[in-house]
Amino acid sequence: MLATGPATVLAQKNLKGKDQLITITTPQGEMKLVLFDDTPLHKANFLKLAKEGFYTGTTFHRIVQGFMIQGGDPNSKSGDRNNIGTGNPGYTIPAEILPKYKHVRGAVAAARMGDHLNPKKESSGSQFYIVENHRGTPMLDEAYTVFGQVIDGLDVIDKIAAQPKGARDRPISDITMEVKVEEVKKKKIAKKYKYSY
Repeated sequence: MLATGPATVLAQKNLKGKDQLITITTPQGEMKLVLFDDTPLHKANFLKLAKEGFYTGTTFHRIVQGFMIQGGDPNSKSGDRNNIGTGNPGYTIPAEILPKYKHVRGAVAAARMGDHLNPKKESSGSQFYIVENHRGTPMLDEAYTVFGQVIDGLDVIDKIAAQPKGARDRPISDITMEVKVEEVKKKKIAKKYKYSY
């Protein structure tokens, strides 16, 4: 969760070790996010795909202003708009739904097939969404795996969600992403982004 004041950063002075800081670059700007250690399957999978360059050139293919933005479909690289939204790397990830992680603004969560096809709530191997609604989307809590949080660039989510769109919530112009991962000291992340581990 995001920290609200300097006291939280001071209380974290003994933070040790490093974390992976993820940067998603889009035509609308840059977002920085961290992934949660206690959703290890989702964290490891996202980091693996990001480091392999899987996400680079994919798009945010579904945008709903006041709700969320969704991306990570490998089909979105092809330019064929008919099959966007159905792509994946060929596997799913077991659900890691933890009640403490809520769909707050900037929450990063895994997309998935509906309950009737997917009663175990397994996540897509690559598709994810980021909550844009400033009040959160509590109706999704405990139904999807929330596995990360945008800690900088929340305004970029708003800019992406506000882009012109056509049928099936598809942006008229492609919103491509480049995803990079860097190792940063947790103490630095906590201080610079006022993030509370």
